[in-house]
Order: sequence, then structure tokens, then C-alpha cells
Amino acid sequence: MTLGVVIVGAGGHAKVCIELLRAMNKPVAFCIGAEGSESSCLGVPVLQGDAHLEELRRAGYASAFIAVGSNALRQRLGALAKGLGYELVNAISPTAAVSPTARLGCGIAIMAGAVVNADTCIGDLVIVNTSASIDHDGRIGEAAHVAPHCGLAGNVTLGPRVFLGIGCKLIPGVSIGADVVAGAGSVIISDIPDQSRIAGIPAKNLQKKDKDK
Repeated sequence: MTLGVVIVGAGGHAKVCIELLRAMNKPVAFCIGAEGSESSCLGVPVLQGDAHLEELRRAGYASAFIAVGSNALRQRLGALAKGLGYELVNAISPTAAVSPTARLGCGIAIMAGAVVNADTCIGDLVIVNTSASIDHDGRIGEAAHVAPHCGLAGNVTLGPRVFLGIGCKLIPGVSIGADVVAGAGSVIISDIPDQSRIAGIPAKNLQKKDKDK
């Protein structure tokens, strides 16, 4: 008998991922939440505290999914789970359109209505959220998050842990550095260096604006 998936996380993002896994016929055994979490999440028992991750591995559970919104924390917990010997499974909606030539890492969430087009590479622990679109030859770095209704044109590169807020649009060929945060509705028409905070149409560096003040 195959034991179910252990989900790390017990909030709203975990709820969506539970439903994705169920739609893929992957049963979910437990969620692991923070101290003070609710006792269940969509009917899945919630265990409080990361120590349960090691305990469940010793009990024979071998598949995990990190359902945490924070990019850096998701990456850290993914490394912890892999270090304990878990396989990080993917949670991909049956209503997503994923090209057969796309290359997918592990621990990825691809939500309902999302599109991943030809020859795109999606790194480990990436979130491609509801109705987001990534066109051909995209390169999406580890633990990045492409929020709902974002539109990435062809040949776009996102560095590790990039967060694109809801509804961002990126023109062809732009490259976004590691740990960039783009505000909702940003239109990105040029390369963005690491650790920038940007917003607007076209997107501008908010940190530079703050310094000018």
C-alpha cells in the first residue's frame, strides 16, 4: 500500500495544493502546520511543528509537497524534506496546459488555467499560479512565484525566488534577477537586477525612488 503525500503547510495555499493533488489521484495523508494551526485542512489532519516531518519519514512516508507561499521559506523547507529522504512531488491541475517539451523540476505547483509553453524550464519549488501564462523558452528559477494572471512572453528568465505580483506582464526576452519582487500589475520592459523592488507601467525601481526622496 502506497502511503499518502505529506504536505508542509496548512493555510490557504495548502488548500489549493491539496485539491490539485487529489485531482491527480494522489492521496494526502497529513499536513504539517505551525503551532496553533487548525486541526484539519480540507479534511486532512494537521500536525503542528516541523519535527513531524522527520517522524513521518521514519514511519515510512516518502512523498512530500511544500505548500508555503514564502519563496525563501519554501526553498528552505524543500531542502529539509529532501535531506530527510522525501521525494518532492508536483501538484499540477488537470486544467493547466503544459507543453510536452517543457522541463519541470520537483515540488512544483501549476494551478488551474495556467499555461506553460514549448521548451520552457521550470525550476524546483516554483509556483505558477491560477491562469498565469509562461510562453516559449522561459527559464523560471528555483522557488520563484508567478502570481495569478501574470503573462510572460517568450524567452523570459526569472532568477531564484522572484515574486511577480498578480497581473504582471513581461515583454519578450527580459531577464529578472534573483529575489526581485514586482508589484501587482507591473509591466516589465527591461532587465531587472537582483534584489530589486519594482512596480508600475513601465516598472521602475522603488528603492531608487526612495533614495531620491
